[in-house]
Amino acid sequence: MDIDVLGPLAVRVNGISVTPTAKKPRQVLALLALNPDRVVTVDTLIEELWGENPPRSSRTTLQTYILQLRELITAALARTPRGDAGPRTAKDVLTTTPGGYILHTDNGPYDVREFERLAGTGYRSMDAGDFPNAARQLREALDLWSGNALADVHAGPQLHLEVRRLEEARLCALDQRIEADLRLGRHRELLGELTVLVQRHRTHENLHGQLMVALHRSGRRREALDVYQRLRTALVRELGLEPSAGLRRLQRSVLVSGPDLLPEPAGAGPDRPSRLSRIG
Repeated sequence: MDIDVLGPLAVRVNGISVTPTAKKPRQVLALLALNPDRVVTVDTLIEELWGENPPRSSRTTLQTYILQLRELITAALARTPRGDAGPRTAKDVLTTTPGGYILHTDNGPYDVREFERLAGTGYRSMDAGDFPNAARQLREALDLWSGNALADVHAGPQLHLEVRRLEEARLCALDQRIEADLRLGRHRELLGELTVLVQRHRTHENLHGQLMVALHRSGRRREALDVYQRLRTALVRELGLEPSAGLRRLQRSVLVSGPDLLPEPAGAGPDRPSRLSRIG
């Protein structure tokens, strides 16, 4: 089985799509696909589909959706050439267990697993000071995304939490990839990307700090200071917070230092909207 959730939902059995078009069966498959080879309980699926007030027929209706998914899997298996290894029936792929269901992947490609593997190697390269490899590995991890997670699936409460988790992991990898590129002296190359990102993430201190560094090292100190002021305005208005001590130190450094003399700013602390990355 091949699963993609870092963008539109796509689930394939032996290369053949088993992704339904109807809204609620897509939700069921998406939640199963986000928990491959693990039990997803009936209660979890019901909460995803109907929230806190499910209809009396919810269990029967869920069984109907499972049947529809198995019909798609059966059709895909029927088109598989004879002699290929793999499950023989749809119930071997989508299994009923006491209290729930399991989607068996048979260790097939799964974009979340690959993203986490590449991002993990990138973080370890960052910790080792190997910035060229860190930038490459994190870029490869981010290239697996083709849009927002589950971009074409209606998200109930369970999927909403899962999507938020994935998007936060994506933003963390992006933050670290940009930091690696800054350490490699690619500040001018980053200006356009960072300008778009701070507009999208108006209170994200790491990204604003990185844009300040990139601008200052490009000889654009006034613009770097303007970025700080815009961030401060957004933090005060939207969150009732002042910029962190680390970002304030970065602002002072921009005021008094040359482009090559910026210190490495400290972290923003646990109570901030985001941690201010160290930027060398």
